[in-house]
Amino acid sequence: MATKANHVKVARLLLESGADPNAKDKIQDSAFLYAGAEGLDEILKLTLEHGADVRSTNRYGGTALIPASEHGHVETVRILLAAGVPVNHVNNLSWTALHEAIVLGNGSRDHVTVVRLLLAAGADPSIPDKQGVLPRDLAARRGYQEIVKEIDRAS
Repeated sequence: MATKANHVKVARLLLESGADPNAKDKIQDSAFLYAGAEGLDEILKLTLEHGADVRSTNRYGGTALIPASEHGHVETVRILLAAGVPVNHVNNLSWTALHEAIVLGNGSRDHVTVVRLLLAAGADPSIPDKQGVLPRDLAARRGYQEIVKEIDRAS
C-alpha cells in the first residue's frame, strides 16, 4: 500500500524493517514492479537498494522496464537499465520494452527518448511481435516518424 500511495517515508521504513521488495500481491505486482510501472522513482530506488529482483515479472510476464517504457517514464527507464533489467525480455504478448513503447505509447517526445535509451542499451529492433511485425514497422504504421528514425539510426 505504501508504494501504491507513493508514501516514500513509509516505504523506506518498511524496507528498512525487513519488508521484501519482491513480495507480490494477488495480481502479481511487487513494490519494485509497481514503482517501475508507475514511475515512482524514489520508491523504485529504495526497492533496488533493498534487493529487488530486476528480472522479476508481472502478471503479463513483463519486467518493470516494459510498462515503464509504455508510459514514457524516461527517468524510470534510465534507472531500470542502469540496474540491469533485461532490455530484450519478451512478455506474454510477445512484446519487448521497445514494442510496448511503440504500440502502447503515443509517439511523444518522452516515448522517442525512451526508444533512444532502449536502443542505446541494446534493444534489438529485429525481434518481431507474435504477428511477425518488427518495431520499426509498428512505428511507421502509427506515423511515429521520429521513432522510425531512431530505429534506423540504430540498425
